[in-house]
Parts: sequence; structure tokens; C-alpha cells
Amino acid sequence: MTVIQSEALPLPITVVVPTRNEEKNLDACLARLDAFAHVWVVDSRSTDGTRAIAERHGARWIDFDWSGEFPKKRNWVLINHPPVTPWVLFLDADERVTEAFVAEARRVLADERLSAAAGFWLNYDNHFMGRVLRHGVPQRKLALFRVGAGLYERIEDRRWSNLDMEVHEHPVLNGTAGEIAAPITHLDYRGIDHYVARHDAYASWEAKRHADLLARGDAAWGALTPRQRTKYRNLARWWFAPAYFLGTYVVRLGFLDGAAGFHHAVLKMIYFYQIRLKIVSDARSK
Repeated sequence: MTVIQSEALPLPITVVVPTRNEEKNLDACLARLDAFAHVWVVDSRSTDGTRAIAERHGARWIDFDWSGEFPKKRNWVLINHPPVTPWVLFLDADERVTEAFVAEARRVLADERLSAAAGFWLNYDNHFMGRVLRHGVPQRKLALFRVGAGLYERIEDRRWSNLDMEVHEHPVLNGTAGEIAAPITHLDYRGIDHYVARHDAYASWEAKRHADLLARGDAAWGALTPRQRTKYRNLARWWFAPAYFLGTYVVRLGFLDGAAGFHHAVLKMIYFYQIRLKIVSDARSK
């Protein structure tokens, strides 16, 4: 395992790692964070070895209990434990920063023109079934931003699922967003069972949000980004899931990633079809 060595001055970033039973992933994540000013682990009452791993790496431990209402984990930290550094990076336990990412972040934040942005889009190398997926829909997140520049969007989630962290919510920032091109590695050691179970929970949440948007009308739709509007207006259509498969596997050349690319595209298609079935089933049960 490569450990990222810090330079003379730490990056002025607090890394926040949300966790719940992440002992399989957390050690590899935290081992690469020596270059950052502060590392926090915000935990939802893990029952495995997550806390021991965090303490071994010297990370600050913060307990979180979700009330079932706003705020969820990331917004809760920003509101109740605002970092003292100028920047915050939200990093999942199954993500590992790379030497190239640390070097580019250091260069960007030292550049007055570039660091004037409110936040930065980050890119990820997604590992799936033993292979890095080089094609298909790229993974990008606005996960590094200036403390005080904004919060994750507020969605009135009335315990639509047991997801106590912002997954589909995006940061809403006051200012422009730049980009750091050097990728972060996304590699989950918890296996395909966890992947399927997690996406089933995501599908339930998406179906509930779709229903909420329909119930709230034009004002709710108007607050969405163009990409969000396209997704939620078409999630219930029979063709959306197969169209996603064709888009990622054929148009975006997912087939070049071999068997892993095929399986990933199929599981994503199943995920979107699950959402449709949950939407239809919920509508018929009313």
C-alpha cells in the first residue's frame, strides 16, 4: 500500500470520512491522508472495528445519530462542527486519494486565480470486479469546497430509506466550481452483495423522491438542475433503464472494459428498472 507523504505544510483541507461499519475499507482510505491538515471520521454507531482503525490513524471521531429529518450526516457536520480550515473534502471510506491528486490539489490551492472557486469537481477511477472501468458514464462529484460556501441541497426526506447521509443530494455553493483532473481511486472491498443491497436502498429513495416531486408540483421541479429534471421526468418510463444500458455500454464504449464493463452496465440498468417498478408499485398501492 502506498502512503501519501505530506510536504512541509499540510494542505488547508479537513477531510471528512462518513462511516458505518467500514472496517474493510477505512484503513486503506486513512493511510493516504497524511498530507491534509485534519482528518475526521463521522460515524453512524458502527458495530465493527471502524473506530479502532480511526483511532489508530489519529483521526478525530465524531458520533452521528440521524433524527430522520434534515440535516443528514454531511450537512450536520458542516452546521454543527464547521471545520477551521478554509476547505473541506468529503471522502467516502471506499475512496483513496492518489499522489497525483494530492499534488494537483496543492498546486490549485496555491494558485490565487484557481483557488478563488467555491469548490471543485473531482474525478474518480472506479474499480469493479477487479478492473478499473475506463469507459461508460464517468464518476464525478463536487466533493471539495470552501467552508461556508454552501450546504448540500435540502430535500425533505421523511425517512424514505435508512440512508442517513447525502448520497443523491448535491452541494449548492455560492460561487463557481473548478475541477481537479487527477483522479481519486474508488475501490470498495465489501463485495457484490453489499453493492446490490446499497443500490436497492438507493432505488427506494429515488422512487420516494419522484413521488414527492410529483406531489409538490412546478416549484419543486423548477429547483432541479437540467440533468435532474431529465432524470426524474423519465425514471418511470419503460425505456429509461435499457436506454441507460445502451448509452453507457455502447455509446460510451463500456464494452471495452470487458466482462466487468458488461456486468456494471447490466447492474445499473437493473437499478434504474428497480426504481421504475417501485414507482409503479407505490402508485398502484395508493
